[in-house]
Amino acid sequence: MSSPVDGLPQLTNEEIKRYSRHLIMPEVGVDGQRRLKAGSVLCIGAGGLGSPAAMYLAAAGVGRIGLVDFDVVDFSNLQRQIIHGTSSVGKTKLQSAKERLLDLNPNIQVDTYETSLSSDNALELFAPYDVILDGTDNFPTRYLTNDACVLLGKPNAYGSIFRFEGQASVFATKDGPCYRCLYPEPPPPGLVPSCAEGGVLGVLPGVIGVIQATETIKLIAGIGEPLIGRFMIYDALRMKFRELKLRKDPDCPVCGTHPTVTKLIDYQEFCGLRPSVEAEAQAAVASSQANATEISAVELKQRIDRGDKLVIVDVREPNEFQINRIPGSQLIPLGEIPRRYAELDEEEEIIVHCKMGGRSAKAADYLRTVGFKRVLNLKGGILDWVDKVDPSQPKY
Repeated sequence: MSSPVDGLPQLTNEEIKRYSRHLIMPEVGVDGQRRLKAGSVLCIGAGGLGSPAAMYLAAAGVGRIGLVDFDVVDFSNLQRQIIHGTSSVGKTKLQSAKERLLDLNPNIQVDTYETSLSSDNALELFAPYDVILDGTDNFPTRYLTNDACVLLGKPNAYGSIFRFEGQASVFATKDGPCYRCLYPEPPPPGLVPSCAEGGVLGVLPGVIGVIQATETIKLIAGIGEPLIGRFMIYDALRMKFRELKLRKDPDCPVCGTHPTVTKLIDYQEFCGLRPSVEAEAQAAVASSQANATEISAVELKQRIDRGDKLVIVDVREPNEFQINRIPGSQLIPLGEIPRRYAELDEEEEIIVHCKMGGRSAKAADYLRTVGFKRVLNLKGGILDWVDKVDPSQPKY
């Protein structure tokens, strides 16, 4: 079979049959499918975004797919991470994902990297691949992925999700903007809740992950108009797509005309999650102060059993309160604390809690500012209570 595309692998008869719906489209055709077969993609994460993206890339015939992850499959993943099944719970996500991808398409190569992406390994991991697909769920790794892509000249098929909203774009191409052009600085730590705190609609990562896979396929096959210089926002509740135009920032510290970031840095510190040397002393003081304003689940249970007079305030949302609760607790969601704190008695000792301790820490701080002297935050939230005190209750 002759082709004007030189140096690319030929398609076998089985592959011609498998990809026939691609081959009959003139935009893809035999040459485009051969480009896909020769192409390679590294998926950062085998979770919500990585699951649908990797599956469709495998089905489309991308010849080499790399997966970077170090987590294990949990029951709470199955609501959205469709590459994994119930029988995969307890397995590493890489083992589960590789088995599924090779079952879907045994003609491809699947490489797995059971490691946390870091400044020490990112450039080496990215180097062999044509496109990097960002399926991460935290800011340090997003900035790390972006910077490594810019330094190596690798396109970054970006996606992010939270609750009912998703975002997608293609960053770090030669003439297009990068992630830092859009977000020069990360948000303050704790300002943006994680999906574990805020939740995510199960089908949302499917939509965004498939868009990432679509952009990746277009980049490899050399077809269509990728989301370069365009930032797509999807609102699942209202079923609306919006698009923002993005321009390359000439002053961007990574991809600008005079870059100041010429090597990978400490992204935990950049995002405020690892204190500088100067801040460590302050952090130690803050930690000792926090210990004086926190109580563990075991200590709380001991005090309840002892008959201590305590008021337990749950600052989660009503839908979370329906899932599990500490007996005797009263519900005042965090957002209602400023107008409902008068329901509480300043003279009584108050224990506040949420799912993991973040929201309740904010509630405790607020109560102290309005005059409450005896307020403790439940360290680790109700998840710690379930783990160490009442395992009969469900976790979420």
